[in-house]
Amino acid sequence: MRAASSERTRSVAEAVLADAGHRGLLAGSRLPTERELAESLRLTRSTVRNAMALLEADGMVSREVGRGTFLRHDPEAEGLKSRASITNPSATLKDVGPADVMAVRQLFEPAAMYVAVTQATEEDFEEMERCLRGREEATSYDEFEKWDLAFHRCLILASHNTLLIRMYLLIEVARQGELWGDLKRRGDSSERRVHYTDQHREIVTALRNRDGRGAYEAMSAHLNTVETYLEMSART
Repeated sequence: MRAASSERTRSVAEAVLADAGHRGLLAGSRLPTERELAESLRLTRSTVRNAMALLEADGMVSREVGRGTFLRHDPEAEGLKSRASITNPSATLKDVGPADVMAVRQLFEPAAMYVAVTQATEEDFEEMERCLRGREEATSYDEFEKWDLAFHRCLILASHNTLLIRMYLLIEVARQGELWGDLKRRGDSSERRVHYTDQHREIVTALRNRDGRGAYEAMSAHLNTVETYLEMSART
């Protein structure tokens, strides 16, 4: 369990770095506070705190009392710059539309469930349940969408596969594009939110049962639903 927890912490650290790139931060920039990161990434404060401690130990960040946490000026920062360039939508993803996003998600996310089903820990399942509760308690479209993003991210984090996680972070940024957001907002309804949440619970149930085929099919069905709703919104 300790090894799995360590892997999850490193996965979250990757998400924190990707978030920094999404914000356009480079070496020398001050990172958001732990509270802000926890709210933005829909993670617990303790999870973010552990990830920041790991980043500090790796030399990726430095903490300055009374000032905050900063990305460091060192050779490793070059890797962060590269990540920033691929996680900044204005840099490489401005021409990616919803159809492109859905095509890649259909290829990527169902297959990723085969990895998550064998690697997910109890801590991962608790995070999935936390995201589901957040979705159910959301009172606005923006809040619901943030929890939706967090839920899909935690499924990928449950794979504990660094390369797979880094690949997904690019997809995550693409699905936050303006056109994608406009289409989803236009088609938002309480009925669709309930439908999405029910499908998400089916995915989690399959993962808990270590049912790879079931998790694959549940994710495929969910993404088919998302795509159908997006197409309906595009026609209105």
